[in-house]
Amino acid sequence: MIVGQGNYRYEAIPGWGQGPDGRQLGIVSSATVDSQDRVYMVDREPNPAIVVFDRDGHFLKSWGEDFLSLPHGIWVGPDDRLYIADCGDHTVRICSTDGEVLQTLGTPGQPGAEGQPFNKPTRAVCAPAGEIYVSDGYGQNYVHRFAADGTYIQSWGGTGSEPGQFTLPHNVFAAPDGRILVADRESNHRIQIFEPDGTFLTQWPSRLFPCGLFIDAEGTVFVTEGGGVSIFNIAGQLQAQWPVYGGPNDRPHGAHNIWVDRHGDLYVGEVLVENLFYKFKRV
Repeated sequence: MIVGQGNYRYEAIPGWGQGPDGRQLGIVSSATVDSQDRVYMVDREPNPAIVVFDRDGHFLKSWGEDFLSLPHGIWVGPDDRLYIADCGDHTVRICSTDGEVLQTLGTPGQPGAEGQPFNKPTRAVCAPAGEIYVSDGYGQNYVHRFAADGTYIQSWGGTGSEPGQFTLPHNVFAAPDGRILVADRESNHRIQIFEPDGTFLTQWPSRLFPCGLFIDAEGTVFVTEGGGVSIFNIAGQLQAQWPVYGGPNDRPHGAHNIWVDRHGDLYVGEVLVENLFYKFKRV
């Protein structure tokens, strides 16, 4: 089956990661792909782990069972270091591809005070200059900014619908030019765009439950929202869109996260149905 439109057309790969060489998963809340094309799935619950596949969907290994609580988002840098936001224990852990914890931001098991890191963070990413940005969306409504070495710099946001405020900063990603995009989910239903220092620039309103964000090197913005995938240019103009079908009754459910690998292929995970994730190969 071919989905998408125009320059963004993809072949849905049925059963990716679920064959005899695959792996049964629970709720897949996030995924990322390293420089060796290894795919890291966040198996959020009921048995938290990072589960690793090769590009063809063969299971390689899993790790993190001994320290993950309720992992939510994952992001990999060009150096293949993995940033894992764990909303169960209020931390961001920076890990090697083998699961060694290299650094921990936040105090495990201790939520931060209002406006301070972290209270159930949802995702951590690095900007092109190396600074770390964390969306802190389930326990409070802030984005936190850190230096590359993990030194805390600032926070912005707070609860509300005004520009720069949030009702659920569910995801964050840095554009190639350094601007910061935040998926501000219900009830604001929008994507907000900021300068690196948190200065509000603009917003894309009327997005339906924007959950996942990915921005490629050309500035193309990939969003999971409303049970499907939407693709925009950096100016917010829609380029392609399709619903993601699967699970009971083969209907759109809860497309939650998205990653685009170096081949242009897409990986999408669901959060309303266990063991439901997808690969779309660019054609």
